[in-house]
Amino acid sequence: MGTIQNTNNEVSQSLLNSINGTKNGKKSTVEDAQDRFMTLLVTQMKNQDPLNPLDNAQVTSQLAQLSTVTGIDKLNTTLESLMSSFQSSQSLQVSNLIGHDVLVEGSAIHFDGTGGYFGVELPESTDNLTVTISDAAGNKLREISLGKQNEGIIPLSWDGYTDTGTKVDSGDYTFTISATTAGEKATANALSLERINSITSSSSGVKLNLSNASSISTNDLKQIF
Repeated sequence: MGTIQNTNNEVSQSLLNSINGTKNGKKSTVEDAQDRFMTLLVTQMKNQDPLNPLDNAQVTSQLAQLSTVTGIDKLNTTLESLMSSFQSSQSLQVSNLIGHDVLVEGSAIHFDGTGGYFGVELPESTDNLTVTISDAAGNKLREISLGKQNEGIIPLSWDGYTDTGTKVDSGDYTFTISATTAGEKATANALSLERINSITSSSSGVKLNLSNASSISTNDLKQIF
């Protein structure tokens, strides 16, 4: 009987070096791993000891692992393609919002000389809702009692008049809100009216660029006009 090489089922270092060397053409990481695996497997089978052959279960396990890696790589590629397609579609849809006014979280009122628009979001109904409007220095100008209000988003407007009956100049003002239910403080969120000037599409998603120089996602929109 002739001499059996590599009876311990190990591949020589020279063979490993030749497999790991530079190959012609560019291949993906998974394709390269597949080529190396199959070369090693075939070499092992050719040089196995007939009296101590490779374990079928071990070979099957190695093939299953390679199949899993390949499947995951293809799944990742598919998901990346779907995400890119979805983001492009979302950008086209959101672009229709450019130029629209929206209610977003904020406490600013932009008074244009005829009216200043803003809003309040109530997670639950309240017995009494009060809005206090102030100037840039924090001086109180107007207090408006809106009484009982149901839950939801409430668009509001200010005519520019103070509690003393004088009308303010065009400009930026702020407001605060307070709500009570059964004599206890209730949650109420201030909403500012802003305009969508443009959109930005990036790896983190589509962003809406507002007139107040901030950027938000579509999930941050409370109401669109």
